[in-house]
Amino acid sequence: MAITVLIADDQAMVRQGFGALLAAQSDISVVGDAPNGKVAVAEAKRLRPDVVLMDVRMPEMNGLDAARAILAAGFDPPVRVLMLTTFDIDDYVYEALSIGASGFLLKDAPAEELVRAVRVVADGQALLAPTVTRRLIADVTRRRTATRAKPTPALGSLTPREREVLELIAKGMSNTEIAESLFVAEQTVKTHVSKVFSKLDLRDRAQAVVLAYESGLVIPG
Repeated sequence: MAITVLIADDQAMVRQGFGALLAAQSDISVVGDAPNGKVAVAEAKRLRPDVVLMDVRMPEMNGLDAARAILAAGFDPPVRVLMLTTFDIDDYVYEALSIGASGFLLKDAPAEELVRAVRVVADGQALLAPTVTRRLIADVTRRRTATRAKPTPALGSLTPREREVLELIAKGMSNTEIAESLFVAEQTVKTHVSKVFSKLDLRDRAQAVVLAYESGLVIPG
């Protein structure tokens, strides 16, 4: 089945351009668009897309508030949110990851990167892996963790292998990459990931990355 996508951006040219690019893919279907966050929330509830491409800065309701509303709705299957930004560094991006957005992408990213990002987020297997994403996460979280690391007692419930898996998730690795790094089966990695999420009460890999940085388990840089 095709991946369904809703595009939310206050610029019509961006919506049309991204829409045409994604619609040209055989495995992606653009089911709607929205000019602001308020409409994005309403359309997400009506259409239940697999992925929402969400601009950070929009009128009436910004992308962060819209993402929070969509993610809080608890749709099943989940509606995943991919944040879009024109800024190299944006605190909104970090906050979006904290509330459960699946990743973010610069608007000027190459076309193939946007397509790949939608597929990765829809699959739910990995936070966006392009180098730019890793750099942005590191840059933003470095500023947040430079002054303090949040104690996370639940980390003590993880086995050594689960902590190792969490560290690799925070470095942007997919399940396949983690399996290759640890010389284990991918299904084994999926089991570890599931246990990590359960023990730490995490919704997805994006929140796992944020927690790993905030707790000091992984040091940016």
